[in-house]
Amino acid sequence: MNDLPFQLSGKTAFVTGAATGIGAAIAVALARSGAQLAIGDKPSNSLASTRDAIARYDRRALPIELDVRDLGGIPSVIESVERHFGKLDIVVNNAGINRPSPGVEVTPDEWDDHFNINVKGGFFIAQAAARGMIERRYGRVIFISSQSGLVGIPGQPVYCATKGAINQLVRTLGVEWAKSGITVNAVAPTFVETNLTRRRLENPEFRGFVLGKIPGGQLATPEQIAAAVVYLASDEAAMVNGDILRVDGGWTAW
Repeated sequence: MNDLPFQLSGKTAFVTGAATGIGAAIAVALARSGAQLAIGDKPSNSLASTRDAIARYDRRALPIELDVRDLGGIPSVIESVERHFGKLDIVVNNAGINRPSPGVEVTPDEWDDHFNINVKGGFFIAQAAARGMIERRYGRVIFISSQSGLVGIPGQPVYCATKGAINQLVRTLGVEWAKSGITVNAVAPTFVETNLTRRRLENPEFRGFVLGKIPGGQLATPEQIAAAVVYLASDEAAMVNGDILRVDGGWTAW
């Protein structure tokens, strides 16, 4: 174990949805703790800002164009990361969408989009990465879930369903892969003001609802979510497996 806690020197990580918001903060936090980074996002989303932020910590960043719905392209992406860095130790499945819609208005396409991006893509990235991790007998797989996978949020039944599915994936894969030296966990944030949530949070009624549910009365920051990911990626978290780490300010405590 390192003298300083939560150090990731010598480790390689791959973060999806890393262009902005929580994903960018996670990538930078991992680099700050010593990891080399592969950062992925859709071709339409520039990774330049995240890459430049990582470089300030004297870490290498490999930008990768990846739409997680392209299941056929996932194995080659993982192979390219392993070829570039020599191995892949940490996968953070952060890519996701949340397009709120009341239950009576959800369309089949909306359902499929949420599950394809939030659940299916992340599962097959984890699967592809786990093959090499099993051979090396070491790995950290971390999903970004949500408090919405633990409680109901009005107006987003499909998003809540996807995050509940992620939580069950985490528990099951954690059990399956533990003997191969792999831990599988999730971070479940409360609301964070990002491009994904900003428009809804600009509505005073909705913002009041959100802040009224968080005992401390404040939103989380991307950096606070990233800190939880760094912990789960570290050697100090070796005995944390199949867990949903809540970073929700107490929303789900009452």
